[in-house]
Amino acid sequence: VVARVDNGRQAGRGEAVPYPRYGETVEGVVAAVEALGPAVADGLDREGLRLRQPPGAARNAVDCALWDLEAKRAGQPAWRLAGLRPPEPAVTAVTISLDTPQCMGAAAGRRFGAPLLKVKLDGERVVERMRAVRGNAVAARLIADANEAWDRALLDRVAGELGRLGVDLVEQPLPARHDADLAGYAGPVPLCADESVHTAADVASLPAAYGCVNVKLDKAGGLTEALAVVEAARAHGLSLMVSCMVGTSLAMAPATLLAGLADFVDLDGPLLLERDRETGLVYEKGRVHPAMPALWG
Repeated sequence: VVARVDNGRQAGRGEAVPYPRYGETVEGVVAAVEALGPAVADGLDREGLRLRQPPGAARNAVDCALWDLEAKRAGQPAWRLAGLRPPEPAVTAVTISLDTPQCMGAAAGRRFGAPLLKVKLDGERVVERMRAVRGNAVAARLIADANEAWDRALLDRVAGELGRLGVDLVEQPLPARHDADLAGYAGPVPLCADESVHTAADVASLPAAYGCVNVKLDKAGGLTEALAVVEAARAHGLSLMVSCMVGTSLAMAPATLLAGLADFVDLDGPLLLERDRETGLVYEKGRVHPAMPALWG
C-alpha cells in the first residue's frame, strides 16, 4: 500500500505492507490511510499522527510519506531532519527460506560470500537445517528466525548446538503471548524480540531473556515511532536489528536511515520480489546502499 501526500508543489510517498499476523489486510489499510486524508489536509503532522492512528502499516505509510514531503519542502535529506548520521552502505542479511535441509544448504551455497544470512525455521529439524546452511556458509554470520514456532523445551534442546554452529542470534523463538516462559533462559545464543515489540512502550516490559529488539517500520507505525523504539532499546541496554516485511525499495528506504544505529540489518525485501521499483535500492555483495532522493527522503 502506497500513501502519497501532495501539497501542490511537492509530493511525499510511503509504502507499507499489511501483515495478516497482526490482523491487517490491504483493503483495511487502504481504508485507514484514506480516512486520514482530511486530517492530513488540515495539517496533521507526524506527532499528531502517532496520537491519532494506532501502530501498524497504515500509520507507517502516512508517516513515511510525511517524512518524504518534509524533506522535499526543506530541501534537506530526511536523515538530517531526523538528526542522524549520513547513511552508508550496510551489510544486510540475506534470507534463506524454509525448505528441506538439503535445499536450504544449497540456497546458502548460492549466496556464497554473503556476510550475513537469516535462516527461516519452524519447529521441525531445526539443528539439521542450521547444520546444512552452516556447511555451505562457513564464514557467514547466521541469524535463526524461529517465527514464534518453538516452545521453551525446544529452545533449550537446540540452543547448545546453535551456539556450537556459531549462530549469532535467535529471533522470536516463542509466540509473543508465551514470553513469560523464557524466564531463566541462559543459553549461549542471544534472543531477539520481534513480534513481542511493536512500539517504544513495549520495550520496558520485555523479559530479561531478550538481548535484542527487532525494529520494523510496519510494526512501529513509521520512522517516527521506530526512532523512539531505537532510543528505548538503547536506554535498556539492548542491541538492535532493523528489519522489514517483503516490500519494494520504497518500503526499505526509510529503514536504511536506521542501519547505522543497528547491530543487525535485515532489509533484503526487494530481493525476494520478481520486480522492484526503477529507482530501487542498490544491493551489492551483501550490502544495501542508501536511497537516492528520487526514491525517498
